[in-house]
Amino acid sequence: MVTLDKIRVEMKERLAVDQLINSVEVNANTIDEALADAAVQLDTKTINLQYEILEKGSDGFLGFGRKPWKLRIYQNPESIKQQKLASGELVFATAESEEEVVIRDKDGLFYVRHFSNQIMLKVILPIGKGENVNVKDIIAETQRQDTISIDENSIKKYAKQGTDGKYLPIGEYKHVMVGDCIVAVEATKDEMKATITVTPPSISGAEVSEETIMRALKSQGIVAGFDEKRISEFVDNPVYNIPYEVCSAVLPVDGKDAYVQYNFETDIKKLRAKESDNGNVNFKELNQIQNVVSGQALAKKIPPEKGKGGKTIFGRYLEAKNGRDINVTLGENVVFDRDGLTMLAAVDGEVSLVNGKVTVEPVKYLDAVNIKTGNITFLGSVIVKNSVEDGYDVKASGNVEINGTVGRCKIEAGGNVIVRQGVFGREEGSIKSGKSIWAKFIQATHVECEGNVIVSDSIMNSEVTAMKNIILRGKKAQITGGHLFATEEICARNIGSPGGGTETVLEVGVDPRAKKRLMDLQNRHGEIVKELENIELDIQNIEQRKKIQKKLAQDKEQKYQDLKKRHKDLCLEAAEITQEIEKINEHMRELKAIGKVKCEGNVYAGVKISVRDTLEEVKSDAKNITFFYERGFVKRGKYEPPSLTEEEMYGDTAN
Repeated sequence: MVTLDKIRVEMKERLAVDQLINSVEVNANTIDEALADAAVQLDTKTINLQYEILEKGSDGFLGFGRKPWKLRIYQNPESIKQQKLASGELVFATAESEEEVVIRDKDGLFYVRHFSNQIMLKVILPIGKGENVNVKDIIAETQRQDTISIDENSIKKYAKQGTDGKYLPIGEYKHVMVGDCIVAVEATKDEMKATITVTPPSISGAEVSEETIMRALKSQGIVAGFDEKRISEFVDNPVYNIPYEVCSAVLPVDGKDAYVQYNFETDIKKLRAKESDNGNVNFKELNQIQNVVSGQALAKKIPPEKGKGGKTIFGRYLEAKNGRDINVTLGENVVFDRDGLTMLAAVDGEVSLVNGKVTVEPVKYLDAVNIKTGNITFLGSVIVKNSVEDGYDVKASGNVEINGTVGRCKIEAGGNVIVRQGVFGREEGSIKSGKSIWAKFIQATHVECEGNVIVSDSIMNSEVTAMKNIILRGKKAQITGGHLFATEEICARNIGSPGGGTETVLEVGVDPRAKKRLMDLQNRHGEIVKELENIELDIQNIEQRKKIQKKLAQDKEQKYQDLKKRHKDLCLEAAEITQEIEKINEHMRELKAIGKVKCEGNVYAGVKISVRDTLEEVKSDAKNITFFYERGFVKRGKYEPPSLTEEEMYGDTAN
């Protein structure tokens, strides 16, 4: 049923299509010439053009009386849409129209054609809520004087089920061959296109079918480029006495040139600071370093493609160009994989494009670490020419070498840490090293390393943990305040301060990390014991009440069950802690390092020295002395120089 709303929707769609149409009127000797002229004016290809004949042309006789063709030519609206979409002019409009196409309803269609001596039917089913074709309309279309018979059952079946895009027989008619359509084929001289011109059938003559068109084309030697869609459309809606393009050459496709596909950002200007989930930008995380690990795929050469040849409509080969190859030169620390195409990192470091070569630098050189660089995280070694300013962090899998000072920062290295000036931690800074640490001085900083801590001037008010030695060697070589742990030795010129104003604690002969863990476990064990005592008391009170009342309230019963579960969990945790404490104590007893504290100058009163868990508090100033462990006591002896040689202490700090 046709409604006003349906008419409005259809008119709106037609208006949208009409607005895209741009037409020109052209006079030319042939239709092909007119189309070529219009293609230039409309800036498109001739295949995208449609036309109306305003005045039919004529070749005349021997050139006399020639009359030009007059055509109105316009571009297919769909091709205009695609063109504007590609240029970005129709992004929103196209998306909207595509959505309309998806949800639009469309009625079914049918075509009745007469091929050979048969009446044929093609039915296209409706879309969405569109209406089915009417059987009566189909039957009415078949009612001609030359109709012999029709099969109404087949018509009803096809009207309901469709014909799957094919023409199927539904009856017979009296066929007169003289009235058949005549198909004339014309090919362009360059063999790129072919058109058909079809005369309309006379009464009882056969209409043109796809098979008829294909037969006519092949009879002229055409073997390639058949446009089956346009041929099918012509059969459904024939246009008589007008050339209609049905063939076009299969154009060659040139192969793509070889190129390199990068797995990292090659333009450093495009690297951006990290954003949090709520969109805030952390300007300390500038994300300027692209870290890679050894063996990681960095880039891949995509080989050139071979061209794909084409054919003219007569089968003549059209050659295509092959893509051009390129030579790929590798930068430093980059190797090819087995395929000879994939580029892999040979070391950990920073990947970048240097003079067109993929390069991995295992060392990152920086003038300073500040607001310009942000925090540094690097898979390799970092060398800073000047200082690391307050609030900025450096993390590296290799060494970290800083030629200036370090402020309130966090420095973390898998290898050595070298600070050629000093460290001002301000109680918040920290340094952690997988090997050893060298510095001029360390002040108010938390320090931890797996090797030695070597300082030339002083360590002040810092917590320093070394799995080997802490050695101060210089004119001052002063330890003042703080808590220092070393498994083997602590050596300095002066330890503590006159008058003992600042607490200075030194511990040697133990595994500092294991001892810290032991202290944490013991503290936790004490907390568990106290909590268990309170829980056991609560359980006893509830059980006594339960004996008197025989049945507890629901909330009291739930609390009772929760207390029993908590008691069980704490007992299990206490057992695990006890077992771990025993293992740590056994490890401490087996520790081979005896541990010594060596002072070449003065050890001031108030300094606390612990050797293998035996504490010695210095009551009065001492000079040129070594503290060591013997038979359960901290003994004092003459000063001994550090066990490490100069080469062992400073060998790794050379530039």
